[in-house]
Amino acid sequence: MLAGELDQGAGYHVRRSRGTEDWLLLHTLDGAGIVHAPDGTRLVTTSGDAVLLRPGTPHDYGTDPSARHWHLLFCHVHPPATWLALLDWPEAAPGIGRIRLGAEVDERVQQALHGAARATRLDVGRPELFALNGIEAALLWFDTQNPRRHQLDERVLRVLEHLDAHLAEEVDVAGLAAVAHLSPSRLAHLFTAQVGTSISRYVQAQRLELAARLLEMTGEPVSEVARRVGFHDALYFSRRFRRWHGTSPSSYRARPR
Repeated sequence: MLAGELDQGAGYHVRRSRGTEDWLLLHTLDGAGIVHAPDGTRLVTTSGDAVLLRPGTPHDYGTDPSARHWHLLFCHVHPPATWLALLDWPEAAPGIGRIRLGAEVDERVQQALHGAARATRLDVGRPELFALNGIEAALLWFDTQNPRRHQLDERVLRVLEHLDAHLAEEVDVAGLAAVAHLSPSRLAHLFTAQVGTSISRYVQAQRLELAARLLEMTGEPVSEVARRVGFHDALYFSRRFRRWHGTSPSSYRARPR
């Protein structure tokens, strides 16, 4: 496994007539590159574009002369079998997948791939596992924009991240709408269409799942667990918990594992 970052000038060119034995991901940050596929397809990749080359796919790529430089993140990886669904990208040419990202998801992919590249330089622990975690995180973000699956609207993504970071706070739909740059009514409609449930139901489900984890992993009183997940009334929390998990918080904690 190899991951890193390149910023190459107009003369940059790589040709592999037999491809590679691993999967190769090329994610463009700036400038432009050109990938020539075996069937003669010419793919121009610019900021936010990523191409994924399957093992054994002959390829020829380099800096687009008209752009004069190509700034990219790359990784070579032998993926575990559990990743195969994440590697099922729309095919732009035989053996070459392609996904284009919007700014929100692109930023998160960059963070994950930069983390993978840094991990490969670690000289302690298991750097290859840290790097694989970073690459998997990037592929999961790519998957949110894969047209072969349900695509997550970036405005809803911002709201989900905000909710998860402020789970114990009161839900303010007007404030969430400001995060998404939408009207409250438009946000409510889009959120339900994308996530499959309303904002309030989503928040309740996340709170009750987090409560279950806290009951399993801590010895905190039920009232404190309730407070930490945003319920100010412990009795109401217990009723909601029982309805969601089928048992009381105390019984859930005491059950054998």
